[in-house]
Amino acid sequence: MKKLLNTLFVTQPDVYLSLDGDNVVLLKEQEKLGRLPLHNLESIVTFGYTGASPALMGYCAERNISIVFLTMNGRFLARVIGSSKGNVVLRKKQSLASEDEELSARIARNFIIGKIYNHKWMIERMTRDYPLRIDITGFKEVSLHLSSIMADIRECEDLERLRGLEGQAALSYNKLFDQMILQQKDDFFFRSRSRRPPLDPVNAMLSLAYTLLANDMTSALEGVGLDAYIGFLHRDRPGRASLALDVMEELRGVFADRFVLSLINKRIVNPEDFVRKENGAVIMTDEARKKFLGAWQNKKQEKITHPYLAEKISWGLVPHVQALLLARYLRNDLDEYPPFLWK
Repeated sequence: MKKLLNTLFVTQPDVYLSLDGDNVVLLKEQEKLGRLPLHNLESIVTFGYTGASPALMGYCAERNISIVFLTMNGRFLARVIGSSKGNVVLRKKQSLASEDEELSARIARNFIIGKIYNHKWMIERMTRDYPLRIDITGFKEVSLHLSSIMADIRECEDLERLRGLEGQAALSYNKLFDQMILQQKDDFFFRSRSRRPPLDPVNAMLSLAYTLLANDMTSALEGVGLDAYIGFLHRDRPGRASLALDVMEELRGVFADRFVLSLINKRIVNPEDFVRKENGAVIMTDEARKKFLGAWQNKKQEKITHPYLAEKISWGLVPHVQALLLARYLRNDLDEYPPFLWK
């Protein structure tokens, strides 16, 4: 159980939520795990299938406290809300902001600053931890280039220019990615990003990691009442969760890329985990995919200190915290959206 930004996150499996007076009670096999007053909560997010009592759902609906149900893997199931129009107001503000390209650029630039800042952090950490195994001069040059791009982005109010600056930063970062692969160099390498289809094992794993991260981000956004399909940097396209792709930019490198690198460098995956198809596509075997998904879930349980909240949370809750912060910004409760800047 973790309370953040007036939201109660219930991450333990098989926990049932019930009502006792003005309090939510957490039960597991009739054992009381916790009790929390409801009067200062805005929402409850619970991971798992066990559910909540009708009395609790009715109480929360009457007082505009949403209850969000997710699977243990973080997939969105449902959001229970009352007759309040608060959710409608939030989505209207999101839609209006998305229609205004200048405002969209001001919002989107914080997503991109978060992404580039975290890429720079990864680069600097490599120079600190592996100075004898990488090209220090090249890494330092790219780090300075990323700092320069971030300075330009902070003043950018044009979406096309913002995309161009983000593209420049991505090219510089990608040039170093192969050097971050420290083990199994004969079989695992990165030349360029290939998506449909992935043409090597590293791209196959990156594609799967980005898909999982996008799914987690979509669930988090839906959980706070935002529309995951109305974006600011990524514009509307049928079937694309544009806002999820926007917000996950901050976590691509620092979570997904580092996760893939750790699987290679710790030899958790090996060349036998991949199969090359006739069309050149490289895919993971069924067993390798299970291993990958298990490691992903374990990674999401690791504890970190959130750089903005200064509170310990699991990696798996980071998308939910960022979604909450974005919703607060769109409601004018925050002057600016605070991106996830890892330290």
